[in-house]
Amino acid sequence: MGRRPDLWGTALRQVVRLAPSGWWRRAPFLPVPSGPYLEFRAVTQYGSGDRPPTPSDVVNYLSWCKRVDR
Repeated sequence: MGRRPDLWGTALRQVVRLAPSGWWRRAPFLPVPSGPYLEFRAVTQYGSGDRPPTPSDVVNYLSWCKRVDR
């Protein structure tokens, strides 16, 4: 991600879009998507909810988001 500054804006937009409403009122006070949403995404991509995304998967996802936003 650090090597792809063209995706920084897209990453920021996705953080805002995926953050649950009122995230600033609940610990850990970070705009992190909900656990059930992240598990759903992992199951649909990898077939298992306990596998974290690889950096290349994140870059591919952000590249796709950037193309779709145009």
